[in-house]
Amino acid sequence: MTEPLALYIHWPFCAAKCPYCDFNSHVRDRVDEARFRAALRRELTHEAARAGRRKLASIFFGGGTPSLMAPETVAALIEDATRLFDPLPDMEVTLEANPTSVEIGRLAAFRDAGVNRASLGVQSLEAEALRFLGRRHDAAEAIAALEAARAIFPRLSFDLIYARPGQGEAAWRAELKRALALAADHLSLYQLTIEPGTQFATLHARGAFALPEGDEAARLYFATAEEAARFGLHPYEVSNYAKAGAESRHNLAYWRYGDYLGIGPGAHQRMLAGGEMVATRRHRAPEEWAARVERDGHAAVEQDVLSPEDRAREALLMGLRLAEGVDPARIAARAGLPFERAVDPAMLAALLDEGYLAWTGAGRLRTTAEGLLRLDALLPVLLR
Repeated sequence: MTEPLALYIHWPFCAAKCPYCDFNSHVRDRVDEARFRAALRRELTHEAARAGRRKLASIFFGGGTPSLMAPETVAALIEDATRLFDPLPDMEVTLEANPTSVEIGRLAAFRDAGVNRASLGVQSLEAEALRFLGRRHDAAEAIAALEAARAIFPRLSFDLIYARPGQGEAAWRAELKRALALAADHLSLYQLTIEPGTQFATLHARGAFALPEGDEAARLYFATAEEAARFGLHPYEVSNYAKAGAESRHNLAYWRYGDYLGIGPGAHQRMLAGGEMVATRRHRAPEEWAARVERDGHAAVEQDVLSPEDRAREALLMGLRLAEGVDPARIAARAGLPFERAVDPAMLAALLDEGYLAWTGAGRLRTTAEGLLRLDALLPVLLR
């Protein structure tokens, strides 16, 4: 209860569904924003009453496309959050935005509403790639958006997707250098993956395109870190690069297995209270979510008390993504389970011997660069 909270607010609506996206996002011809604003505020009030008076370290507006919200909606939610909780003096307030002219025109109003960090979904600076990814902006709009955002927000991040079909190392390095020249202090650089239920999953299964794999994908990953380092951005998480002190404080709360509230359709949350970790998930369908909030004050459809083993597993799954690794003492405190009981000791020894994991001088367990390439395969065998 002494740690500050992180607050996630989900806006589920998008102008179009990207073919790679498996987030809880929905396209509507018309959105009753007044209704959804009221529902978000009511659910926030409900959860704040349950959480008690806590310090608040960050607010993150995600989606969907939260930059489609009216700035007045964002302002009302920030005002509610800072009234219901005790905001830290340096509280981070992030809003995701797409680099279209309509949304970029609202950036100054979002800053006035209290947003102090923007995260732009650029995804690529190449015209063909933007078409392939189903994006609604072109490279010129992306560059203009980045320049505008840098002038408005004290902190700025943007996303790129690489390891696309036919993308070689030289082409990726060239594109990344262009992006890094426009970057402020943070970049999220994601390898394209095929998520179940997406349009890309259907196309990929039909053989419509292939992605770089194996050694080719590894070369792209290592090239990413090399180019980012030239601009002073270092990987603090598998896909996130930042200058020292510019890491996403909100996302670090997830990766360090801190307490966070999740408000809105499909949002998840984790709260430790009375020695128990309660995992909550909310109804995904926006209209049904709103109806439940209007009726009950919230739209939680699952509230499970996690076992110590599940808590330890989640903490390791998240923490081993970080360059700093995990602190066994923190794992034990958050999970209520000794670290030695959370992992398979024989597999831990083997992974250390093979150079996929390592102990730091500070006594933390971290994943090496080679281990990060195999993280999805390592975790199932490491965890009990």
